[in-house]
This record gives sequence, C-alpha cells and structure tokens, in this order.
Amino acid sequence: MHDKFFENQQALNPEDLVKHAEALGLNLDKFKKCLDSGKHESEIKKDMAEGQKAGITGTPSSLLGWIAADGKTVKAVKIVKGAQPYQKFKEEIDELLTGKKK
Repeated sequence: MHDKFFENQQALNPEDLVKHAEALGLNLDKFKKCLDSGKHESEIKKDMAEGQKAGITGTPSSLLGWIAADGKTVKAVKIVKGAQPYQKFKEEIDELLTGKKK
C-alpha cells in the first residue's frame, strides 16, 4: 500500500484509498471498516504534529543530527528535504562530522 500511495500522490482521498486497496486485492470490508473507524487517527495526528514541530513540511524528509550523551535522545540539526541523491546526503553528513560549512 505504501508503494501505491507514492505512485499516486494526487489520489489519496478516502475514495481513492479504497480503490488502491481493491487494486491490491485487499479485503475491502476489513479495509473500509478500519478506515471508517478512525482507529489510528489520533496517532497519525500526533506524528504529523511532531514532524511539523521538527520543521518537516512534506515527504520525503530526512533529519540528520546527533545522539545525546544519554544515548537515547537524538538532536536533529539539519533537514534534507525531498528525494535527494546519495551525494547530497554524503555532503550534508560530512559537513556535520567536520563542522565545516560549504
């Protein structure tokens, strides 16, 4: 389903989701019941708010940063927006590791 959504980013309203589920051969009764229940809505909204707080405005986005001394907390210091090539990630990571800006 994930791949189907990315292939059809302009068709993600509830009716479209059902069509995608059908195209993939999913059990439509179970899918519609889950979709209509709103069971995961609060978790989705929480994740979206957390992303927005971190400066994420769309997908794909990647956060680069450091693991704190406690070994559990990650401090994001840079956002790489969009589907970027390997070289872009390498440059951004190298910049973080060396502390030198381009």
